[in-house]
Amino acid sequence: MTDLFVHLLREYGYIILFIWSILEGEIGLIMAGILSHTGDMSYPIAIFIAGLGGFSGDQMYFYIGRYNTKSIHKRLKNQRRKFAIAHVLLQRHGWPIIFMQRFMYGLRTIIPISIGITRYSAKKFAFINLFSSWVWAAITILPAYILGKQILQIIQYAHKHWYYALPFAIIFLGIVWYTFHKIEQNILIKRKVRQDGNSTN
Repeated sequence: MTDLFVHLLREYGYIILFIWSILEGEIGLIMAGILSHTGDMSYPIAIFIAGLGGFSGDQMYFYIGRYNTKSIHKRLKNQRRKFAIAHVLLQRHGWPIIFMQRFMYGLRTIIPISIGITRYSAKKFAFINLFSSWVWAAITILPAYILGKQILQIIQYAHKHWYYALPFAIIFLGIVWYTFHKIEQNILIKRKVRQDGNSTN
């Protein structure tokens, strides 16, 4: 199974990278960095393709928000908390949040949709989104490209000793989830305090 996956990456790497960048991102970009290190992919082309994929995905979410507002409110009721957070961040930080949103776990699809719902300029969003997509691709692929040998050694060790690697992976993901969950809670608490303060004035 692993050999087949590696073969597909080497054979159709750029196509897989583009699609992966639309749907998810970081794992595909790290693989692209490793393949660039081994000479199976070109580092500049990998950045270009990954950036286009990330850009295309966010543009798709933006226009979903722009032209399907009613449908979104009905279908994404369980995401209201994240929409509230995205709205607060956009109000507080403006255009930089468009640049930063792809680095924000749990909000990467919600923020473009939320911006699409507003009257924010589609041209301005596309320009910032394209630039941030290439920056995101470069700074994600670059470490994997430079440290490709070390990453391959870690992957090989984890593959052979998965019973050691699995608990570390679970703990790491748990820490990431908890950190972002606390950040989201703090944003909502500050928003509520601000709203309560305005209502009493």
